[in-house]
Amino acid sequence: MRRRDFLGFTPLPALLRAPSPPVAQRAAAAPADRRFEAIAALVREKMRAYRVPGVGLGVTANGTTTLRGFGVTSLDDPQPITPDTLFTIASISKTMTATAVMRLVELGTLDLKAPIQRYLPDFRIADDDTSRQVTLWHCLTHTPGWEGQLTTEDRGAEALAHFASSIMPTLPALAPPGRVWSYNNAGFALTGRVIEAVTGKSIHDALRDLVFAPLGLGHTVTRLTDAMTWRLTLGHRDRDAGVEVIRPFQTTSSTTAGGVLTSLTDMMRYARFHMGGGIDAQGAPHIGRPLLELMQTPQLRKNPTTDEMGVGWHVRTVGGVTTLAHGGTLNGHCLLLQLVPSQALAFTVLTNHLDGWRLVQDVEAAILQRYAGVALTPGQPIGHRGVNEAMTFHSTALVPQPRFDDYYGTYQRPPVGTVQVRPEGGRLVVATGSGQAEAPLTFYGADIAYALSGQYVGMPYEFIRDDTGVVRWVRVNGRIARRTP
Repeated sequence: MRRRDFLGFTPLPALLRAPSPPVAQRAAAAPADRRFEAIAALVREKMRAYRVPGVGLGVTANGTTTLRGFGVTSLDDPQPITPDTLFTIASISKTMTATAVMRLVELGTLDLKAPIQRYLPDFRIADDDTSRQVTLWHCLTHTPGWEGQLTTEDRGAEALAHFASSIMPTLPALAPPGRVWSYNNAGFALTGRVIEAVTGKSIHDALRDLVFAPLGLGHTVTRLTDAMTWRLTLGHRDRDAGVEVIRPFQTTSSTTAGGVLTSLTDMMRYARFHMGGGIDAQGAPHIGRPLLELMQTPQLRKNPTTDEMGVGWHVRTVGGVTTLAHGGTLNGHCLLLQLVPSQALAFTVLTNHLDGWRLVQDVEAAILQRYAGVALTPGQPIGHRGVNEAMTFHSTALVPQPRFDDYYGTYQRPPVGTVQVRPEGGRLVVATGSGQAEAPLTFYGADIAYALSGQYVGMPYEFIRDDTGVVRWVRVNGRIARRTP
């Protein structure tokens, strides 16, 4: 994109009609890949449709990596997205946390199945059994059994220590450890504190030494003071007057849950590490293949969906092919990293708009179809992976709808709030205590529904039964609430 394309421009439509910047480049010299070019054309189309200012796209297929930036970092100070531009990657950071833990397991420093109290003797929540039983495995598979949608206070170097010692003791148990999958930022923050305790380093230095430096991720950081020295994307959102930059810029003190910033180049280098047997940037083994395979092996099913959970990776079977993925949403960024090991395929889609998840969902489906020849089965029960997905993308309502009697009641998410499930107008309606509008549901499978309105049409709601067949939990966009007696 020529310099004059940036001077004095404000309208987003004009930006999205502009050609991709000349800095868009291939990581390996090769003839034009028609599949990639078709995906690139789709990215441009969806940027216009969803008003997304900037996108980073990377695909590794059969040993060749192609990278391309689209649009700009910010509408207020438009700089072209390049393969070295930094994006906030939000919850994709969790896979890097799991990678750091596996390096420490490789070194004999940590044991995934050892109680957290072995490493943090004073650790506890407001339930003695859970306090004694919970392990790193529970945290890395989102099954510790407490409320997870919590973040740490910004207390500098003491942020994770304060969270573990002062916030977590107030949390009640919502389910026994290992019993119910529920997306859990708090468990990953606690994992970060364990890493600090056993390494004697700040989480920033520990992640650098355990993951970033050995893998050659030269544009991957956790401190904003480091990130601001490179070109950096800003998040955006829609407003009545148009698309605007989100201010102030926010990252998270829960570094291990969502605090990493990285570039398109580094993201795909990281993906190739996980696809290539755990070899570091110097060609030496960093994490043994058995531990990498453990990360990619289903540990449990996200009942009542068919999705599964590995160690750090979300596992989904699409058209008979196993995929590993993690998404992220933070500060106006929506992003996805996905591996398809059996097809020697990895890809990432990075966006800087609050509604970028819509583009991500469209592009993910197109890449899986064009590169692997697979697609979701209509009505396939799928679960949350750290990024929004609309169930209406592939599902239609059951006819007839099931009986609603099993689901009525009050469900608690302390300290977040309450979820009410009740009948109204011939439908099941869900209302939360967080000020959201009531959402009427429609079921597309057994115990699996989506919203017909609300925060976004298609938001997943899943009802989880105990061993006696009674509904005990509702999972709202990946997070559980426990039914009161």
